[in-house]
Amino acid sequence: VQLQASGGGSVQTGGSLRLSCVVSGRALRNYVVSWFRQAREKEREFVAGTSRGGHTYYTNSVKGRFTISRDNAKNTVHLEMNSLEPDDTAVYYCAADARKITSEIRSLIYDYWGQGTQVTVSS
Repeated sequence: VQLQASGGGSVQTGGSLRLSCVVSGRALRNYVVSWFRQAREKEREFVAGTSRGGHTYYTNSVKGRFTISRDNAKNTVHLEMNSLEPDDTAVYYCAADARKITSEIRSLIYDYWGQGTQVTVSS
């Protein structure tokens, strides 16, 4: 399984970006997929996740601003990010796991990781 993340960039405060994670090698429908981010000199943290059934989970700081969605037909998971803030600046990673249970969706233990895409929000 390979994950390819894309869509990062530089925006001003209040701007929007849409990240995409393409999963290849296996059918997306079998995987829990999440987005994590890691800011400079900080630990990697959970941002949003989607279960096999399409249920969604968010960290509190992005609720109401970010939306995660999955398109199983295209083997793609999107992260729509609106009202971006400087604190959202980080490298964003997508991760997938076929055995993940949703109670552990926020943990860092995933079988597969994408390469990361940089998001920079300037004030």
